[in-house]
Amino acid sequence: MTLAAIAAILAWFSIAGCAVLFGFMAATFHLLWLHRTRRVQGLADEAAVLAAPLPADAALPDVVVQIPIFNEGAMVRRAAAAAAALDWPRAKLHIQFLDDSTDATPELSRTAAQELRGAGLDAEVLHRAERTDFKAGALREGVARVPHLYFAIFDVDYVPPPDFLRRAMRPLLADPALAFVQGRYDFLNPAENRLTEIQVVLQDAHLGVEQATRSWAGHPLPFNGTCGIWRRAAIEAAGGWRGESLAEDLDLSYRAWLKGWRGRFLVTVSAPGELPASFKAWIQQQRRWTKGFGQVARRMMPILATRRGLSARARLASFLHLVSWFSLPLSNATVYAGVAALILDGRWVPVLGPLLIALIASGYVTMYTFLRTGNRFIRGGSWPRARFFRVFLRIVAIGFYAGFAQTRAYAEALIGRKSAFVRTPKRGAAERS
Repeated sequence: MTLAAIAAILAWFSIAGCAVLFGFMAATFHLLWLHRTRRVQGLADEAAVLAAPLPADAALPDVVVQIPIFNEGAMVRRAAAAAAALDWPRAKLHIQFLDDSTDATPELSRTAAQELRGAGLDAEVLHRAERTDFKAGALREGVARVPHLYFAIFDVDYVPPPDFLRRAMRPLLADPALAFVQGRYDFLNPAENRLTEIQVVLQDAHLGVEQATRSWAGHPLPFNGTCGIWRRAAIEAAGGWRGESLAEDLDLSYRAWLKGWRGRFLVTVSAPGELPASFKAWIQQQRRWTKGFGQVARRMMPILATRRGLSARARLASFLHLVSWFSLPLSNATVYAGVAALILDGRWVPVLGPLLIALIASGYVTMYTFLRTGNRFIRGGSWPRARFFRVFLRIVAIGFYAGFAQTRAYAEALIGRKSAFVRTPKRGAAERS
């Protein structure tokens, strides 16, 4: 094959990639438009449902607090204290330490459970010798152990405020069609270093723009794996927790949605957790999330394409959501293929040169607008423009490496290569301003 032929293949791949990426950008601006037009009503509806009175304590349902654990060490004690401080009738609050640890953590879990029982709470430790289906398997076994109807899930590094259940249970009790309520997770260590600052901006855009807007607009809403409450009937109707992907939360969300259940995101109900403070831990987390997303997309896309009864709007919203994590790997591949084509054959310069410049410029404008919208919505005026812009430049720089990591993870998902659930290591960071 000649160099000109190779250049042509790369060029046409780059042109096709540009077309797809411009479509992603249009979808992002549509999401931003929905956010802007539905924000006031969405927040007003949330305020109204959270202001509605709860039933008397005697009429409140039992709630099981599930805390998945794997080699977390001393963080178990903090999680236990936060669970015990939740404002809910003591006789109707049940705490499960779902401990799959292979180190000394189970002994800490058993000690914490014993202390809670001594304080009059129902607390138990489920320690599995085999991590079958990882977090999904632990959650599934926890559900099977009790007859109760509501399950609040908090990863061990999250510290829910005492009023979390009193607030987040209101929508579930008011609307029997809700499968789950998702609270907004916040951060214990947002200013620990430059990497945690980057994550604050990325997560605020995901939660404040993507999750909130999907909820307001009635789009499929994915569960974020923590800081939420599931209804047992929805879990069972969807087929229960499964370990077929590394994104068990996304998988169950879509299976419940296809059964007619909905989720609701609460912007003003939050629980802080710890951000990974090392680059290695963060990249590891991104790989797991990306691969899990790809695994769910691989299995769900054919179902969504052929499922009868789905509206065109719902089908499009779900498609765009499930392929959204592919945008960064595709961006890198599109630019690199285009540059290679230009180097191999200069005749492509008049076509590819302006196209790639337009792609890169519009991509950064889209990213900046999306991230800044989430930052201002969640943080208000606490982040001056100069500070945000410095963090944005770091996001641009780190995106090149993250794109490579995500490309490999997404490719492994698409070809069906399985891997273990590797937890993101945390250090038990204390709360910082």
